[in-house]
Amino acid sequence: MADDLSAVGRFLYEAGTLKHTRRTGWWMAGARDPESVAEHAWRASLIASLIAKLEGADPAKAAYLAVWHDTQETRTGDVNHLGKKYAPAGDPQAVTADQTAGMPEALATAIRDVVAEYEAKESPEAVCARDADKLECMLQGIEYKAQGYENAQRWIDNSRARLVTETGRRLADELLGQGPLDWLRTALGETKP
Repeated sequence: MADDLSAVGRFLYEAGTLKHTRRTGWWMAGARDPESVAEHAWRASLIASLIAKLEGADPAKAAYLAVWHDTQETRTGDVNHLGKKYAPAGDPQAVTADQTAGMPEALATAIRDVVAEYEAKESPEAVCARDADKLECMLQGIEYKAQGYENAQRWIDNSRARLVTETGRRLADELLGQGPLDWLRTALGETKP
């Protein structure tokens, strides 16, 4: 039935598990309590909108793609780079199809389409969202390194190397020249030491 929202309700509870699903790669860098997939997706969405605006793409669409980019991890978990060597992550489009089964068709189609667009890596917004994913990882690595997790440098370097947009690369270089609390010093009118 088109107006039956029971599958949507189940999905919303399922999506909530991403608030508790840790990004496992950071454990290999020594981070004791890494951020959740939901926290990562939130900041990646903000970054996607900024990159898209400066790249001449649709900021809202790029943010929308970034919001949905890891929703499949409710079922697959966050498989880190080393783990993928032994057990490849599930196909995001197949997982999304299962997640949206039973939803009103217009809604299921919209969700499947956004995941397919992100995975296709072709639209300007998908390129911006994918750069945002990498830039958010780099930014998190900078923050972890500032907390004393020196092994985070590998994630910083790898994420920076994978950026493709001019805006993403320029923003990465700017972030690498700043400290995680420079924003606070500026807001308080202090100068950087």
